[in-house]
Amino acid sequence: MAQAERNAVNGENSIQINRRGFLGTTGLAALGAIVGISGSTADIPAAYAQAAPAAAPPKGPQYLKFPGKNEKLVLLGDKPLVAETPESLLDDDTTPTEKFFIRNNGQLPEETKNPDAWKITIDGEVNNKIEITLGELKSKYKAVTRRIVLECGGNGRGAFSPPARGNQWTNGGIGCAEWTGVPLADVLKSAGLKPSAKYTAHYAADLHLSGDATKPSISRGVRIEKAMDPNTLIVWAMNGQPLPNIHGGPVRLLVPGWPGSASQKWLTRINIREKEHDGPGMTEFSYRVAIKPMIPGDKGDPANFRILESMPVRSVITNPANGAKFAAGTKELKLRGASWAGDLTVKQIDISTDFGASWQRASLDKPKNKYDWQRWTASVKLASDGYFEIWTRATDSKGAMQPHQAGFWNPQGYGGNAMHRIAVLVG
Repeated sequence: MAQAERNAVNGENSIQINRRGFLGTTGLAALGAIVGISGSTADIPAAYAQAAPAAAPPKGPQYLKFPGKNEKLVLLGDKPLVAETPESLLDDDTTPTEKFFIRNNGQLPEETKNPDAWKITIDGEVNNKIEITLGELKSKYKAVTRRIVLECGGNGRGAFSPPARGNQWTNGGIGCAEWTGVPLADVLKSAGLKPSAKYTAHYAADLHLSGDATKPSISRGVRIEKAMDPNTLIVWAMNGQPLPNIHGGPVRLLVPGWPGSASQKWLTRINIREKEHDGPGMTEFSYRVAIKPMIPGDKGDPANFRILESMPVRSVITNPANGAKFAAGTKELKLRGASWAGDLTVKQIDISTDFGASWQRASLDKPKNKYDWQRWTASVKLASDGYFEIWTRATDSKGAMQPHQAGFWNPQGYGGNAMHRIAVLVG
């Protein structure tokens, strides 16, 4: 007897689905086990058979083992360390630090023994070069605390076909924590920006993976207008506690709404430039999307690419979890989720239980502050027992809507914001 069948007989309250869900080709074999059919493509409905795998059953995810981190975070890479948060762990209004995703580019630096002595330099196109310790930053400037989304630029990459380069994120490169720090604009005003100031360049203490101390692991920057946004912060606390080393402690940047790579961890220097920054992570295809749509899988021309700035609209279902099983006779499901839209806000959330043939509106909360995510709830009716897919679709304040699949392919898989879908079984 298959394991899924034994689970059903034993009355277990969940079913197992590959971590990339029923959407991926590798998930079809798992679905076959759930509903009691064989792994042969001959037994799968024609709509699914076109994408059915011809090889071995799917491998399960690898889980992160790291002090202070939830054991269900999924490990995507160990050099550098990268781990994502399953959607069902994003059910808190404020993401607990233990559930927050991890994205590194270099080697993890040792934790500092004297955080307040950490030094940050502001130089370049400024009237007054500033060298300030974290302790001085705390005492000289007024601190603010805001709940802000931080999202990896490659979030959703795993949905691209053909696969794009990089860590194959599903929807878990996202978290929304309470951050405490000072507006970067306040410090830049003290430095006095010259009229020539156009762009920032960020530098950090993490060592390049090669061990070469002369190479930054990553050095991103933003337009000066974004740097002066009052919500762009230099932060030293996360969820009311000192910023953990794994999340950039003792001090990092937080550039809301834009790819998380701009929010430099272990911040040591901000250089103000008279032109667009060209550090590692700023050129060729890095954190860039195509201007004119390109052929999926093609090599691409760097001249046809622009920097990814505001992240696209996205929503996820955080409860129930993908693969949840409900008792026979269940007629209604209560849903919860989260949504966000880069520099914009979310205007509406729609839910479908019939593969997009019809949609119903969810109840959408207002953000606590700008760049907070927006929680949503919905209740859906089920006409019978059986297998159901629940889809969520967000629309942003400018009318842009999540697509059915990741579109506008690019070599490094940015901007993939396909609708989130989960599978549930009733009875």
